[in-house]
Amino acid sequence: MKLLDLKNIFHKELDAIYGKEEVQSFFYLLIEHYLSVPRIQLTLEPEFTITKSETDIFFKVLEDLKLQKPIQYIIGETEFYGLPFKVNENVLIPRPETEELVDLIIRCHSEHSDESRPKILDIGTGSGCIAISLAKHLPNAKVYALDISEKALEIAEYNAKHNNANITFIKADILKLKDSSLWEDVAERQKGFLDLIVSNPPYVRNLEKAEIKPNVLDNEPHLALFVEDENPLQFYKAITKFAVENLKPKAQLFFEINQYLGNDTKQLLVDANFEDVVLLKDLNGNDRMLKGRKK
Repeated sequence: MKLLDLKNIFHKELDAIYGKEEVQSFFYLLIEHYLSVPRIQLTLEPEFTITKSETDIFFKVLEDLKLQKPIQYIIGETEFYGLPFKVNENVLIPRPETEELVDLIIRCHSEHSDESRPKILDIGTGSGCIAISLAKHLPNAKVYALDISEKALEIAEYNAKHNNANITFIKADILKLKDSSLWEDVAERQKGFLDLIVSNPPYVRNLEKAEIKPNVLDNEPHLALFVEDENPLQFYKAITKFAVENLKPKAQLFFEINQYLGNDTKQLLVDANFEDVVLLKDLNGNDRMLKGRKK
């Protein structure tokens, strides 16, 4: 089958769902992933053909896309902060907003930290995108990453190895963590030894599900997305309490947050006596990042 004919079929079947530009982007991504064919090839060789078995792969992908399965899950990978990451239905697909959070941390650390080997903890690591990106761009840091999901940790460990990042992974539930039990399997067990804690925990309320696109709602892990309406800040409360106990004086806490609960989340840090508490917007103008410094 000619690749150009296949492209036309993708547009015919998918444009109404995704729009012409996004379908074109999908198609070029797919031919590079499955065929190692660059997009320019279609221009240079309009008669370029593929085999029956290759055609079958694309028609299977087409059916998945019609069901609005995320293309990142279909091909099993994505890019985050310039690095490749394996993803599947056990982890969230990393978002551009989270890249903004990573960039903020790197800039703040470079400007303000005098630690030669800072100790960083990522709570709710998922695919490991935050922890691994920080480890790659802050090469002297000692990075820990925590998650409740064993399957997510398997993905994160793969990604760390694939990106040649040295991360200490820990399976734990931050909501049930007592004192410093997190460090039972870690050399440093004393309180107050971390230089930075970051978390992008579940923060979407069930009442906001109507705003979530089907490709996310029907495919990505709800454990990593949603919180109960009556206690939407439960993770932020637990992590802030943990940060008070485990951060060094003057150490920093960073959150990705629910845009509708920015001031409420900020107040948690203020009430916990954090200083320099700042609520920051993402590139879309939504309250998305929060940072504070332990007194």
